[in-house]
Amino acid sequence: MRIRAGGEADIDAIMAMADEAVEWMVSRGNTEQWGTQLWSRMPTRLASVTNMVKEADTWIAELDGEPVGVMVTADKPVPQVNPIDEPEVYVWLLLTSRRHAGKKIGTQLLDKAVSIARAKGVSLLRVDCFAGGEGDLIRYYERHGFVKSHTYKSIFDWPGQVLSRRI
Repeated sequence: MRIRAGGEADIDAIMAMADEAVEWMVSRGNTEQWGTQLWSRMPTRLASVTNMVKEADTWIAELDGEPVGVMVTADKPVPQVNPIDEPEVYVWLLLTSRRHAGKKIGTQLLDKAVSIARAKGVSLLRVDCFAGGEGDLIRYYERHGFVKSHTYKSIFDWPGQVLSRRI
């Protein structure tokens, strides 16, 4: 697997991975997190992804030249999370292709986030995620060394959890 810098040319691939994720979540009964409508059919989601890619650093994971994961990082949190008085690398988006589940794509992208933080001399990595359901997403990040810091209400009106990891 290769991780490369991404950009606006990757937006269609990012939207396709989001569509896969929505279909997968709905098939598991999770309609609270991202709803039931495919992102590619929602102009607001396309605008949100486009703004993320323009405002922050995008990283694309590829297998045999095919995009299979995306991570967007920035030096500040997403708008619905309060900033802190410490330099940080914040993961705005982490998304992997469901067709390639089990290949540790998310793990490798999070390892890239750690490398980014180290290269910047930053000792704090933060991420936020959906805090509803059975807590599977929170446990995923905890398995990767993150600890819960605080909750918030997302712009999509679902419960969010901010997690931190010291580097």
